Amino acid sequence: MTILVAYDGSAPAQKAVKRAFDEYADEEIVLLRVVDVADGYTEASIKAVHELLTDRRETAAEKLRADLPEIVDTADVDFRTETATGDPAREIVTFAEEHDVDHIIVGSHGREGVSRVLLGSVAERVVRRAPVSVTVVR
Repeated sequence: MTILVAYDGSAPAQKAVKRAFDEYADEEIVLLRVVDVADGYTEASIKAVHELLTDRRETAAEKLRADLPEIVDTADVDFRTETATGDPAREIVTFAEEHDVDHIIVGSHGREGVSRVLLGSVAERVVRRAPVSVTVVR
């Protein structure tokens, strides 16, 4: 069984990691860090953007590895880290579809009403689009 955990460094994401390590320590856990990128880049700047994104992905992966010991004991848990670039909800769902993921765990800030509508909710979009069960941790 493969468990995908969306990780962005926030407190809810840290809770999601803890949940995964506590409940699925005997399963394969994949921690996915998505580097969010705003649309609207011109074709002339694509190479510069690509280099920037490569650097940001490497930095995000390093930060994720550095953060883990502060969040959970990783000694006896089979896990790996992955990074993606793009819209977080879309990348989480796409990763799950393409990598035979059995379950997704995602943290949520618990926004409601107008703030959720204006800001969007990655967790909500993942729940609606995911090909597998999703646990939302608050």
